[in-house]
Amino acid sequence: MPRIDGTTRRIANMATTKKAKENKKTAPIPTWKREPGWDKLEKGEEARLEKYCAEYLRFISESKTERLVHDHLLEEARKLGFLDLDQAARAKKPLKPGTGVYRSMDGKTLLLARIGAAPLEEGLNLVGGHADCPRLDLKPCPLYQDEELVLLDTHYYGGIKHYQWLALPLALYGVVIRRDGTKVDVAIGDAPGDPVFCITDILPHLDVDQSKQTMREGVRGEKLNVVFGSRPVSKEQDDKDVPQKAKLNILRMLRETYGIEEEDFASAELEVVPAGQARELGLDRSMLLGYGQDDRVCSYAAARAVLDFQGIPRRTMGALVVDKEEIGSYGRTGMDSTFLPNSVAELVAATEKTYSDLTVRRALEHTRMLSADVGTLADPDYKGANSNGNMGRLNCGLQVNKYDGHGGKGGASDASAEFMAHVRKVFNDNKVLWQICELGKPDVGGGGTIALYMARLGIEVVDCGVGLLCMHAPWEIAGKLDVYMAYKGYSAFLANA
Repeated sequence: MPRIDGTTRRIANMATTKKAKENKKTAPIPTWKREPGWDKLEKGEEARLEKYCAEYLRFISESKTERLVHDHLLEEARKLGFLDLDQAARAKKPLKPGTGVYRSMDGKTLLLARIGAAPLEEGLNLVGGHADCPRLDLKPCPLYQDEELVLLDTHYYGGIKHYQWLALPLALYGVVIRRDGTKVDVAIGDAPGDPVFCITDILPHLDVDQSKQTMREGVRGEKLNVVFGSRPVSKEQDDKDVPQKAKLNILRMLRETYGIEEEDFASAELEVVPAGQARELGLDRSMLLGYGQDDRVCSYAAARAVLDFQGIPRRTMGALVVDKEEIGSYGRTGMDSTFLPNSVAELVAATEKTYSDLTVRRALEHTRMLSADVGTLADPDYKGANSNGNMGRLNCGLQVNKYDGHGGKGGASDASAEFMAHVRKVFNDNKVLWQICELGKPDVGGGGTIALYMARLGIEVVDCGVGLLCMHAPWEIAGKLDVYMAYKGYSAFLANA
């Protein structure tokens, strides 16, 4: 072999460097654009997109409360043979890889998981979203009569713009626990032939005082009272000792139809939501309009990704659908509870011959997670709130938000560059269309998700969801391509992260 001295090596390196520079001059410099992804879909993928969106539309039309979301997903899991995790753990017979399990809390929060081939201490792949949405809750003593109208007194839940809820057809959903302990399901306003309800607004001829106020001052929370009835009891049923005869008639109807007494409202969870079905939006049918897409659009995609998975995942995968996000994730069914660590403990008990708390801790610290919550989209009518170059755009793909929070990232969970690179690679390798985004200008506002509660457990987590227009309004807008990419992206992450 001929000997290569230092001079020969230097000459060779110079030639290589010169050739590389020449190639750089001719090779195009890659740029990253936000652009609609319709032309980037694979052959036959648009048909799958339309099928998935049709199924999703049915889901959000039928699941307008966190309880209904929970029940729908749990029913689907049971049909596929998913086992109750608590019962499996108590049986002390280790579950085999590929087994589907579920764990529920109070009929509102749900974990769906498939056991992986790798030991749990190596971590899980999780996608977590929430099922609660901005709405109006009935107060504990809601029913009253004034000016011959029977009204329901409400307490708004989550961040809403009060004026958006006026003069809309509304429905009533929830549960009532009667004096004897039996549970009554209530659903009025969406079935064919059902009556609807509404909140009144003042006519423009008399709104001189209201028009001088800000939108929030003009319609205060205490004015969000739902018109529930007006007909007094008939003469045959008249009770001359009761002055509020229209309220008496409503109470009579509640007793005859549901067996409910007025005191039963104290042990009830009744929610006022927009009446009507979710619909396709636009002449080209490229968008979806529906109530509660924040955050059921992400929760549904996460659950479907676990339910639809075939085979044995490498790492245990799970979809977490929680409650109370819109009011801070507090409470027994919120993300700031012990539900997730307790569920991981139950998974360890159900898959390992010997339970160890250290295994639980290791599993949590090695877990990778997408906090599946919605983001915002650039709105041409409100460009002043946009963070130029960092706003999501409709039908340009799934959003990834490295951090959220407000102002100087207050309340944010800021994902590491390393984890961002990992998520980016998973999406690119699986042809998931995605875009990197922020919520808006730093000093304009902000918001939070469940990510910070996951990070507190040592979990690697980043926000990743569908962009919406009209977020927190009674009717929200999502792009079909973005909705489908959430399902495709979550499926890729759960299988490959």
